[in-house]
Formats: sequence, structure tokens, C-alpha cells
Amino acid sequence: MSSRDRVRIWRDPLSPESALVAEKELREIPERAAEALAALRELLAGRKDLVYPDTDEFLIRFLRPTKYYPESALGLMVRAAEFKNKNASVVQGLKPEDEQSTLTDNDVVNVVVDRDQDGRRILIMNLGKKWDPSKVTTNQIFRCLYLTHIGACLEPETQVKGAVVIMDFSGLGMRQVTSFTPSFSKLLLSFIQEAMPLRLKQVHIVNEPYIFNMVFQIFKPLIKDKLKARMFFHGNKMASLHKHMDPAFLPADFGGSKPAIDYSSKDWYPVLVSLEDEVKEWNSFQLASS
Repeated sequence: MSSRDRVRIWRDPLSPESALVAEKELREIPERAAEALAALRELLAGRKDLVYPDTDEFLIRFLRPTKYYPESALGLMVRAAEFKNKNASVVQGLKPEDEQSTLTDNDVVNVVVDRDQDGRRILIMNLGKKWDPSKVTTNQIFRCLYLTHIGACLEPETQVKGAVVIMDFSGLGMRQVTSFTPSFSKLLLSFIQEAMPLRLKQVHIVNEPYIFNMVFQIFKPLIKDKLKARMFFHGNKMASLHKHMDPAFLPADFGGSKPAIDYSSKDWYPVLVSLEDEVKEWNSFQLASS
């Protein structure tokens, strides 16, 4: 099977190995899951301002990253909905078709078809020379990330094992540096740290030149300790990256033994378009206007 044939959303049930991970790390057993779902629904009954799809599948997206604590799941749901309201100009009613050109004509956001040694999804962000800010704004980058997260949240394996981000700053120049703004850093970090129903396990910064420090100074004040502990800076030393990510599971682009990446967001675009019903469902999730 070619790499492009594996560009898909994997919605298969948890493997036995992943079910064990879910039990160990997320306290997930059938009895507790059923109890947590019932308790969360009871809590939601008191939130008449929250509009949400009342299905087990949707609610589990919030219970898994909060380890089946109903109160925490409700808090995450509220923060996710509040984020959508606060940033309506960026994400309200967002559909893949809205970013067709960004996804098909550029190579800024990509998802590796192979998972890493721990079964985690690997998201690639090309924020150096591959990114032309005159064609793709930072808001458009975020919108692509947001659409990608909708797809990832549909995957039971990703709900349990989480995701890793590799941010590649190879060829970073001043036109990219000056495109990063405090408003973008606030948008991105508030989403990642407060409103994203995914387990973000690690963030790896690679191929960052010296001027990357100018970019990082914009983000640094907003990075909380939990995320800070999961961020790693490698420069062009792939051996440093390999201390965290087994090269046997990485593409050659990052010093791995897998074939070099020969697909891009152009190949992921029709996959996202095929999720029309799921995107509509996510867009229906919101805080009702008072």
C-alpha cells in the first residue's frame, strides 16, 4: 500500500493494546465509561447555554482527554465552545472548502501516515522556507490546524494515544518571522492549552536557525508549565529528536528509516472534505447566544 493510499482517518475501534493503554492512562473501563457518560449528561442538563450533539461518541471525545472525570470533561467542553465564540471570525462555520487553496496549493500543514513508536499521530508544520506568508496567513494556518484536529478527534486510537507535533523551521527568514504576531500566538496557545480535546504529548522544534529566537519571544510568555515541559528544541540534530521519537517510525525527512514524505495537505484535502457531516456536527457545538 502506497503512502497516499494510507492518507485517511482511522475510525477503527481500539486495538486490544490500545484498550490497555486507555485503562492504564485514562482510567477507561466499560463500567467507568458508562458511569462517566451518565454523570456528564447530568451535568450538561444544567448547562442550557451549551448546544452539543448528545451522542456517546461526541462526549467521549471530551471524557478521554480528561481521564473520565465528568466535571473536567464539562469544563473542557465549555472552554472549547467559549474558544469558538471568542474566535468566531476565524473558526465559526469553518469547512475544508474554505481553505481549499491553502491545503491544495501549499505545504504548510501535513500529517504523517505512520504513527510513532507509541502509536501517536504526527503532525508536521512547515514554518520556514516552505511557507509563503504572502499566500498563506497565520489565521489560515490555524484554520488548517483546526480542521485537522476535527479529523483527529474522530480517531479512537488518537483519542487515547494522542499526537506529537514537529515544527520544521528550515529556511526561516524575516518574512516568516515578521508574520508571527502576538494575536496569533494567543490564538494558537489558548487553543492548544485550554480548548483542544486532544492529548498533545510532545512538540518538537527542528531546523530552527538563530533568528527563531525572535519568534519564540512572542510565544514564550504565554506558554504554561505543562506545555513547556513537553517542548523540545533540536536544531538540525536529528539524533536529538530520535531520543524522543524512534527513527524506525519516522520518515527520512527527519532522519528516519521510513520513506521520505511524498504526500502533502493536497492529499489530505479530499479526506477532510469527506467529513462533511462530522464537520457540521462540530460546528453545531456552541454556546447559545444569550
